[in-house]
Amino acid sequence: MSTHIIEELLSNLPKKDVTVRSVMVGVHWTAVCSSHCGLATTFAPDKPHDHTTHVRNVGTLHQKSAQELAQYALSENTIEAGIGIAAINSLMEYNENDAVEMNASEVLMERGAGKNVAIVGHFPFIPKVKKAVKNLWVIEQNPLEGDHPAHAASDLIPQADVVAITGSSLINHTLDDLLGLCKPEALVVILGPSTPISPVLFDHGANIIAGSKIIDENAVLNAIGQGATFQQVTGVRLLAFSSPGSPHQ
Repeated sequence: MSTHIIEELLSNLPKKDVTVRSVMVGVHWTAVCSSHCGLATTFAPDKPHDHTTHVRNVGTLHQKSAQELAQYALSENTIEAGIGIAAINSLMEYNENDAVEMNASEVLMERGAGKNVAIVGHFPFIPKVKKAVKNLWVIEQNPLEGDHPAHAASDLIPQADVVAITGSSLINHTLDDLLGLCKPEALVVILGPSTPISPVLFDHGANIIAGSKIIDENAVLNAIGQGATFQQVTGVRLLAFSSPGSPHQ
């Protein structure tokens, strides 16, 4: 596992400390609000006893700067890493005029028609995409029926014409390796609310990044604090960005 992409994201954050306004770790989603409000998947470690997975400085995280919390993204503790990715996302600055408001599943169906498509992460739109493409390989750490286990990535991704990778792969430090498996001509999409909207991802081979922007913090925090899945969260806008000069635009 590699953290090169995370390290680059960290090095590109604002140098002046940004105050954290709130931190919330919900059952499914984690939020950190600083300049903006950022999300990340809550990955509970696969351990039988919660006392083995302490979060450092819990109870005082909101007193740290957003940059300090962002360093948690390097942690092997996936709850901490989720806090770190959410903090990184809370600091992302971009020109929204460059984005297209759309759902990434539309891109996958359009660009994957008649082609081999690999998706890392089991998204709700899987059945819809499956009908539109030649072959669909869903790769999951916790595979459902019909999914392929994580170790199959090294065999399947190099065969794919379109590859979609969950931004949550930053949290378990697998994104670098997954991107390295993509063939040069493949269309590569990194998607999901955990995805940082940053040119760093383009530098590492992504053609499209599809993330989210929170437009109603109170609605989002209330929902995730009460155990909402992303489909139940309101107050979020989905945004997609294409790599400048990408042949896949």
